[in-house]
Amino acid sequence: MTENIAGMIDHTLLKADATKDEIVKLVEEAKEHSFASVCINPVWVKTAAELLADTPNVKVCTVIGFPLGASTPETKAFETKNAIENGATEVDMVINIGALKSKDDELVERDIRAVVEAAKGKALVKVIIETCLLTDEEKVRACELSVKAGADYVKTSTGFSTGGATVEDIRLMRKTVGPDIGVKASGGVRSREDALAMIEAGATRIGASSGVKIIKGEQVTGNY
Repeated sequence: MTENIAGMIDHTLLKADATKDEIVKLVEEAKEHSFASVCINPVWVKTAAELLADTPNVKVCTVIGFPLGASTPETKAFETKNAIENGATEVDMVINIGALKSKDDELVERDIRAVVEAAKGKALVKVIIETCLLTDEEKVRACELSVKAGADYVKTSTGFSTGGATVEDIRLMRKTVGPDIGVKASGGVRSREDALAMIEAGATRIGASSGVKIIKGEQVTGNY
């Protein structure tokens, strides 16, 4: 089971002051433990892609419109294309949260679709809905719009807002998107037990900054 968990973890380092040495260490850990991906800020994509050139099973994941989601669809599409050119094979985009809460579903869908179309055939798209800022009705609507726009995954959180993943949110998201769309739990997954609970609730990916400790069964602290 530990090996299975490792293969579901996006090994994550998104803090603003991350150094190149820390990124290199993250990549080496991902190689050693066969994590699903490294999830890093766009500025580090080329570095990670070069370091992972001989390790195709570990993907290069980056973030788009991060962490607020408040840039335009056109900007997010450009970010996506640039990230893919630099070697990203997975992109985690933040939705326009204000548009969702304003009930402007057309803009939310267009925002997601811009990234999906920019990534088509080249990278998986995970849609961060930032569950801690949403009502249950808004979570459902965000998931439905993500599916409609062609996303591959829905994801709970950036890890940079007021809260992270909960088992209840994962259950709701899985129920909404059905069996064929991925669900990623991120933010607050701090132990092997947390990860297993999220997986049991329907998560198929785990975003965590302490993947090594999680698979070793150690308790960790931190936001992501």
